[in-house]
Amino acid sequence: MADGSRASLSKRMWCSVPEKLQLHLAMFALQFGYAGFHVVSRAALNVGISKIVFLVYRNIIALALLVPFAYFLEKKERPAISISFLVHFFLLALVGITANQGFYLLGLDNTSPTFASAIQNSVPAITFLMAAILRIEKVRLDRKDGIAKIIGTISCVAGATVITLYKGPTIYNPVPPLHDTTPVLLSLGDASGKNWTLGCIFLIGHCLSWSGWLVLQKPVLQKYPARLSVTAYTCFFGLIQFFVIAAFSERDAEAWSFHSGAEIFSVFYAGVVASGIAFAIQIWCIDRGGPVFVAVYQPVQTFVVALMASIALGEEFYLGGIIGAILIIAGLYLVLWGKSEEANFAKATALITPTTEHVSSEVSSLTKASLTQPLIQSTENV
Repeated sequence: MADGSRASLSKRMWCSVPEKLQLHLAMFALQFGYAGFHVVSRAALNVGISKIVFLVYRNIIALALLVPFAYFLEKKERPAISISFLVHFFLLALVGITANQGFYLLGLDNTSPTFASAIQNSVPAITFLMAAILRIEKVRLDRKDGIAKIIGTISCVAGATVITLYKGPTIYNPVPPLHDTTPVLLSLGDASGKNWTLGCIFLIGHCLSWSGWLVLQKPVLQKYPARLSVTAYTCFFGLIQFFVIAAFSERDAEAWSFHSGAEIFSVFYAGVVASGIAFAIQIWCIDRGGPVFVAVYQPVQTFVVALMASIALGEEFYLGGIIGAILIIAGLYLVLWGKSEEANFAKATALITPTTEHVSSEVSSLTKASLTQPLIQSTENV
């Protein structure tokens, strides 16, 4: 009983938080979860886990986590399923699960977590372009909100690029370093003997798939507003697609068994945090804030990865990191301010339009009355 009261109180407290603040908090938490996923995924590859096995187990855990919540929480709001919806879910899975996750893991295996996180910062620009072409995101270059969104997106990408490519002088040096007792973490960025160019190509494919997934979800959610159910269906079809790939690429039975605690932890983290929880949060944010709002937070992830590396590996903070962080924050502010101004403009236009229509209808009715009323009154009753 007490537990139920506490849960109810917590729910009321969360509901009292403005939705805009909820969206921002959710996106920041999402970036921390994904930043940890870069490190965990690299650890899984380092201990020798099969890539396709990792992806299959990841999505099995995510699906097991999502299905109960989707079934019970969205019973009343879930539309009836149809062939059209199933085709949409299958395509979402092909782009957002199979291609997205597959390209990422292949790219990470040939590069490093820092580079993978850095190249993902092209996602806002790609998403912005896709959303503008499909007219999901409106851009008006003759208005300050449109210019702000463009400059902000460029600033975010530039900031994350500076963090990765420019070091500069040391600003902060943690003492003592924490990497002395963590030899496994030391090799997380090691990509020696790998094909760096091929890894870059895979990561670019990952970014294109991710951007396409962010954009394509918006129209699907307008027709099928059950967010968790969309995520669960997408994960289900993605799992089927991975099983088909595994049937041809991984026939060694030994590859499907766990050999260390690191493998188990990496798979559970990927399934619970990076797939189950992250998918649910992301699809809710897309529904409420739009695809560009979600994508523009991507550069924050690179900053968080740099922060995690400093704490876990004893890496130093450099001037480039500080400059990059400033550019990222400035870019986020510009894009979010642009979206806010766009929303305010839309509201003002919506308020003006009905008033104009009302005045026009009154003028039209008066004109009609004057035309139907005789100009000379009848004298029959006189």
